[in-house]
Amino acid sequence: MLKLAVFDFDSTLMDGETIDFLAEPLGLKDKVAAITEMAMRGELDFFESLIMRVKLLEGLEEKKVDEICHNLPFMPGADETIKALKKDNIKVVVFSGGFRNATSYAREKLGFDADFSNTLHAKDGRLTGLVGGEMMFSHSKGDMLVRIQNILGVSPEETMVVGDGANDLSMFKHANTRVAFCAKEVLKKEANIIIEEKDLTKILEFL
Repeated sequence: MLKLAVFDFDSTLMDGETIDFLAEPLGLKDKVAAITEMAMRGELDFFESLIMRVKLLEGLEEKKVDEICHNLPFMPGADETIKALKKDNIKVVVFSGGFRNATSYAREKLGFDADFSNTLHAKDGRLTGLVGGEMMFSHSKGDMLVRIQNILGVSPEETMVVGDGANDLSMFKHANTRVAFCAKEVLKKEANIIIEEKDLTKILEFL
């Protein structure tokens, strides 16, 4: 019986990568996207890639950050899937190596129970190029999942995780239901459910 569902945010619950959208007004989308892609394929350490990419956002206005984060496109089926899980009394949590500006807003819109992500540091209304938070490392999602399972008294057998990239591997180790959603090969190898279509409601067919 499923009691806990944990979703990655970027390219899983949201259609795209928040940091790539943020880099666009600075004319750096392609440069940032290339680093993101390497990290998601597991070819670059996640922490290193995050530090490199956030540094490139230095100077971006906080107002612009919020404007972009409040207009990100949700993945088709995101709203329906979360509603269906909640209806079955399943706790829905989001882990993101991205940023609170996006995940907290998404929580208001989609109604999941909690979000854990990182904070973009700012000074005088502009990003400083620094970042901090609970989701900075490749092992962060796994560590946080174990903490939440302990708090809620939920076992790996009662846990489903959904992700798309290498930084989701650590949480796959602590869940019996492991969904690779439009994912990189490195994650598909560890999944027991693989969904190739951009439609999150496909997950419900397996539950």
